[in-house]
Amino acid sequence: MTQSTRRALLRSLAGAAGAVPLAPRMLAAGVAAAGASQAHGQQAAHGAGQIGTAAGQTRRLAEYAVGLRYEDIPPAVVQRAKDAIADTVATISYGAELPWSKMIAAYARTNGPGGKSRILGTDAQVHAPSAALANGAFAHAFELDNLTKPNSGSHPGATVFSSALALAQERGAGGRELITAFVAGNEVMIRVGLATRHSQEEHGYHAPGTTGPFGAAIACGRMLGLDAAAMQNALGIAASTTAGLLEFAKSGTGAMVKRLHLGRASEAGVMSASLAASGFTGPQTALEGEFGFLRVLCRDYDMNLLTQGLGETWACDSIMLKRYACHITAHTPVEATLALKAQHGFTGADIASIEILSTDRAVRVNNIPQPKDVLLAQYSIPFCVALAVYRNPVDPRSFDEAAVRDADIMGLAARVRMRPLPPPDNRSDMTSDLTITLKDGRSLNQRTTFFTGTPERPLDRAALEEKFLLLTRQLGEAKMRRNFARLQALEKEADLAWIGA
Repeated sequence: MTQSTRRALLRSLAGAAGAVPLAPRMLAAGVAAAGASQAHGQQAAHGAGQIGTAAGQTRRLAEYAVGLRYEDIPPAVVQRAKDAIADTVATISYGAELPWSKMIAAYARTNGPGGKSRILGTDAQVHAPSAALANGAFAHAFELDNLTKPNSGSHPGATVFSSALALAQERGAGGRELITAFVAGNEVMIRVGLATRHSQEEHGYHAPGTTGPFGAAIACGRMLGLDAAAMQNALGIAASTTAGLLEFAKSGTGAMVKRLHLGRASEAGVMSASLAASGFTGPQTALEGEFGFLRVLCRDYDMNLLTQGLGETWACDSIMLKRYACHITAHTPVEATLALKAQHGFTGADIASIEILSTDRAVRVNNIPQPKDVLLAQYSIPFCVALAVYRNPVDPRSFDEAAVRDADIMGLAARVRMRPLPPPDNRSDMTSDLTITLKDGRSLNQRTTFFTGTPERPLDRAALEEKFLLLTRQLGEAKMRRNFARLQALEKEADLAWIGA
């Protein structure tokens, strides 16, 4: 048996032939004709969705990250980074108050005492790995943290900022260094995520737990001043820390672990970069190799997207901020529900049924009509839409345990039906088509592709500050207004010990 035949057999046994999602638009313009021809040949050789060849992608990403300077970053990208950082500080501060976060904070305090890195929302200072673990988990503690559109399975703030801040505070770094590390980490992580074509979740992996260690390792490597060889090792080490299972969504239990996935990814970045700084090595082809990240974890992949547009287009432009405290797949149907409610003035008692056409992934993973607790409820599209009829989904405090016991909300959630959109929209990013049928016979419909917070409809500064103050009100409005202003001028800060103080 030849090596190529063996590879094909292994992929066949792993169920590698899957449906091919739409190519991400943001980076599509960077594909050269030669690359497209190569991709076509590889697709024919390896089956549907397995595109591209191994050509030193891990090395190129490491070299790019090391070479990036603050002065290279366009002002608009710097602003997007600062907005995402401010948003993450707020989500961490809110998340710190939650019971599952307090368990993680207690663990971090016990195992990392004596450091200079802050656990935001608490009075604790610990060593960098423990701060990264806690802050990464807090950021994702209540479905409020930022991610990307097109969907790359990446969470820029929870994984990259949390790890970079931990080392920045430990080492006394300033705002420009943090911004540069954040951008470098996300330029790599988002490309890794796009290259997966989100197919690792078809195997049952939770995407941010798999992409996050790469971005965190890059950001931490920047903080530690790694050269290109050491940064390549950091990526190699990070590849062996990727993890996170979606079983919580299928079993209906244990959704606390979903939050831990991002904390562990952040912590893994600190460990990977720190080990690489001491000379510890990882595989030089950790992303593209025969048993590298893409080939092992992903049913489909596009290896070309690892480096497509690198240094020419900015993956950070795809960062989007959430407006509602629910899973991203619920944002378009929730926004459609709010728009129809405002236009037609109906109440929950007027609704006979709701039908949602959404993506294959949303129907497969997020169609949870009767969630057992608030953690799973935020992951449930039927519940989030029902809650939006009865409560204000902009305020995360609307998502409490009482909502899961509310007979009106749960009764309406049980009357929500989901099915896939027709192709090709069934493989789109977040498009949904929502129809609310009223008891008087009227049928109200709205199709939604973008929501407030996406790159197409970004939050302006006033809306971002409103969210920031809403999530941090327990810390005092006057203080947090000052902190928001400082975060918006982060490049001027010489020291970052004040963040979380």
